[in-house]
Amino acid sequence: MADHQPALKRGLPLLAGLAVLVLASLAFALAVGSVPLGWQRLLGVFTGEADGFAVDLVLDLRLPRALSACATGGMLALAGALMQALLRNPLADPYILGVSGGAAVGALGALMAGLGGYWLSGSAFCGALLSMLLVFALARGPGEWSATRLLLTGVVVAAGWGAAISFILAVSPDSTLRGMMFWLLGDLGQASDPSFPLLVLALGLAFGLYTARDLNVLVHGEHKARSLGVATAGLRLRLYVASSLLTAVAVTVAGNVGFIGLIAPHLLRLVGAHDHRILLPASALLGAAMLTIADTLARTAAAPLQLPVGVITALLGVPLFLYLLRRSA
Repeated sequence: MADHQPALKRGLPLLAGLAVLVLASLAFALAVGSVPLGWQRLLGVFTGEADGFAVDLVLDLRLPRALSACATGGMLALAGALMQALLRNPLADPYILGVSGGAAVGALGALMAGLGGYWLSGSAFCGALLSMLLVFALARGPGEWSATRLLLTGVVVAAGWGAAISFILAVSPDSTLRGMMFWLLGDLGQASDPSFPLLVLALGLAFGLYTARDLNVLVHGEHKARSLGVATAGLRLRLYVASSLLTAVAVTVAGNVGFIGLIAPHLLRLVGAHDHRILLPASALLGAAMLTIADTLARTAAAPLQLPVGVITALLGVPLFLYLLRRSA
């Protein structure tokens, strides 16, 4: 216990700084847009001194989308940190086990049928859950369940979903292709109610903090974890289910948004956040800020056109990831 206290104390300033970054990214998202708002006018929205147009613009349009981006980024980064602990690979990604592929097939099927709204979200979530159950059932097989078997099964299932996505795009009418491609590249334009994503993020973070001590042991190897009394089989199952559900909800809200879950935990490890009691909440905060800023750029960089947020995260994430990879080599 005492050995971990210095790490926790060193991590508190990091968490405080990231919390300020999240608040700054939210303020940036609320103030910037096709109709820019000054900081005084933005502050007046929350103090009751702003005009009705500014209140409607911020509270009805920008705030729900910004909070949805915040929750989605937090879920992706948290899922990435959990997935990296599960596979004991710092370069693992939340989408690596095919959950996003199943969600994409479900969502594209709904779009192909002319459905939207809750049908789109529900279909994406059902597809993600189907993929999760399929991967887990196949990964168990007749032998012992292992991280390697899970990874290989997930890659194969993801490839199968990729083929299904290509087939759906090939046979879809031109009238629905644009909406399908926009969703596949990541889109927060349909996000309206952030309450459920925020709740899922809070529950996922509570789970992560509850298992953080075991994760600190697991990263040193399963044999050592077992010798210290960690039930590794049950822990792996809980990690897989939690990271898959977080990814499923994130994909349901925003489509496929890459690099957040890969870069956020890896960047924090480079600055010394190895203790999962710090790494997990720090990942959620950094991922929330990253996606909120990326979504703000996506809707303003080429205004009045809106870019898919996945394009922005890829443009920013590829060079950053290569830099981090070079640093860690």
